[in-house]
Amino acid sequence: MNGLTCGQALATAQGLGLERLDAQLLLLHALGKPDTDRAWLLAHDTDSLAAATWQHFHALSQRRASGEPLAYLTEGKEFFGLPLHVDARVLVPRPDTETLVEWALDRLARSGMPPAPQVLDLGTGSGAIALALKKTAPGLDMTAVDASEQALAVARSNAARHGLAVSFIEGSWFDKVGGHFHLIVSNPPYVAQADPHLAALRHEPLQALSAGPDGLDDIRQIITQSPSHLHPQGWLLLEHGYDQAAEVCNLLRQHGFTEVQSRADLAGVLRCSGGCWQGLGGAGIKTAG
Repeated sequence: MNGLTCGQALATAQGLGLERLDAQLLLLHALGKPDTDRAWLLAHDTDSLAAATWQHFHALSQRRASGEPLAYLTEGKEFFGLPLHVDARVLVPRPDTETLVEWALDRLARSGMPPAPQVLDLGTGSGAIALALKKTAPGLDMTAVDASEQALAVARSNAARHGLAVSFIEGSWFDKVGGHFHLIVSNPPYVAQADPHLAALRHEPLQALSAGPDGLDDIRQIITQSPSHLHPQGWLLLEHGYDQAAEVCNLLRQHGFTEVQSRADLAGVLRCSGGCWQGLGGAGIKTAG
């Protein structure tokens, strides 16, 4: 199929079942052009593709048709305005997680925070949350943790790319974390191990997605251990599944957190929950739902 034009190549990809936007972004990637150049494709609809470019694009299209995430194929994903490198070593950052970042920034902007708040991101993956926070609030003393050495390699690369100073720790949750923090954030695994939706996520690392029979195993561990790592009046903010807000809020209250509440994502789904740790003398203070 040598000599195919840009327009014919896009039509071929759509024939495989790709959405037009995905096909356009993959073709731009194969051509070595930024994903903002979609107008270029329209203007060059009848240009012929080099054989190597067509073969590369067709291979990418087949992989996308099999369900591989677009971000893995283009090796990039924008999150909170930051272009990040992503690949099969990490989860693809989701727009829903920007809700967690916005809530964290809101907490950090409240009165009473020191000039350089200590913030911990648990299960950082690509570094998306930690880097978005550090980029937006450069004064943060930012630490990010992940159990996967491979994921941390991606996160460190993203931090270096944007010149953002973040301390990275390889370890499971709090195992290698010392000190106390004014804010702890986490987008941990929260999908139940038998959830049928996991089949559609088969290309992404399972250990970053699934957490026990009800999906809450890791969230329970984080809630249980966080008080030992929070300054008095420090906050814990967690992303969770669309139907887990009530249970996560109950867990937070059971472990002494106050001002417990949830935040909705852009779709109106309660996507994040969190609470304030008053300190050992503050257990039992009234909670806010």
